[in-house]
Amino acid sequence: MPHPHPLRWAVLFGVWCVYMSFGLIATSLAPLVGEIERDLVMTHAAMGSVMGAWQLVYIVAAVPCGILLDRLGPRRALLLGALAIAASAWGRSAAGDYGGMLAAVMVFGIGGPIVSAGAPKVIASWFEGPERGFAMGIYITGPALGGVCSLTLTHAWLLPLFDQDWRPIFVAWAVLALGAGLVWFAIASLPGVRPRTGGAETTGAVPHGEVVRGLLGVRALRVMLVMSVGAFTLGHGFSNWLPEMLIAGGMRPALAGYWAALPTLVGIVAALAIPRLATPPRRFTILAALSAALFAATVLLQFHHPLPLAAGLVLQGMARSTLMTVLLLTLVELPGIGERHAGTAAGLFFAAAELGGMLGPLGLGLLYDWTHGFAAGLGLFSLIALGLVGGVAVLRRLAPG
Repeated sequence: MPHPHPLRWAVLFGVWCVYMSFGLIATSLAPLVGEIERDLVMTHAAMGSVMGAWQLVYIVAAVPCGILLDRLGPRRALLLGALAIAASAWGRSAAGDYGGMLAAVMVFGIGGPIVSAGAPKVIASWFEGPERGFAMGIYITGPALGGVCSLTLTHAWLLPLFDQDWRPIFVAWAVLALGAGLVWFAIASLPGVRPRTGGAETTGAVPHGEVVRGLLGVRALRVMLVMSVGAFTLGHGFSNWLPEMLIAGGMRPALAGYWAALPTLVGIVAALAIPRLATPPRRFTILAALSAALFAATVLLQFHHPLPLAAGLVLQGMARSTLMTVLLLTLVELPGIGERHAGTAAGLFFAAAELGGMLGPLGLGLLYDWTHGFAAGLGLFSLIALGLVGGVAVLRRLAPG
């Protein structure tokens, strides 16, 4: 792309809106665990299975959705993703038992891969060089801000507004997701934007199955798939259970919501600053530092004193928000991938990652029920973070830059 397109920032805003609704609804269960468990008569283990349900669907749907994205184009595909996310939120509001809530959350696993694979594809198409890392940092603040809204507004504002009824909250989130999808579709339909976002794309005469096999033949990509499992195990485990961890440590629910939002607020700043610094010469040093920060966070979060707890939350927020962004930046620049296969490659990446996204919340819930505390789960997370540090060392040898 020889000359930057003047509408690229409007396109980025549209992606940001859809991704914000993704993060909002992905974290919307976390501050309402107690209310939903009491209303639907569920245990922590059952709630953990609900939290991890959409990741299970995501794993199956990610590669087909990535292929659909490459063929359908981001304009229509991202709208479909936003509609599925809105439907999931509405279904949660109507759930009458464990099965109903499980089914509603699983719908999110259909829209999720379209959005999470579509965002880096759009960025790779519209931005180049250091600006690409900056743009990725900007769009990743969308789900972060969505998480801040769900964690801070639920107990402090929305539950009192709706007379302590959690169901209208999900209706409100559904309306917001629908609006985000329409904003994206309007921007992507502009005359100067539609040619890049609306047309079906092809991979020539190469069947998609062969494309997938070819991508899996890239050794650096295989290492990144394994690392994505570990990163999402930690990220989704923390994002779903952090408020309950803080409550178990003695905090009131409203205060726990504010503390749980601290990593997300830190992550917003980190997402704007760190990815743009992750140029090829520094990329793997930054990945190693972020993985080490996750390890330190898993240790510090076992303390209930405010100082180590705050330090752990800051480190967690800094690493959780930027590790995946830098990994995705590395992914789209690997030889043999690039813009042409970005949707399919991102589908593979997130299919693997969401295995961890499912196991993280489920594992923490099961370990809590077995041990009556979160210490065992945090210990397991420490080992996973150390594995990420080792994965960066392997990736440094395999990937260019």
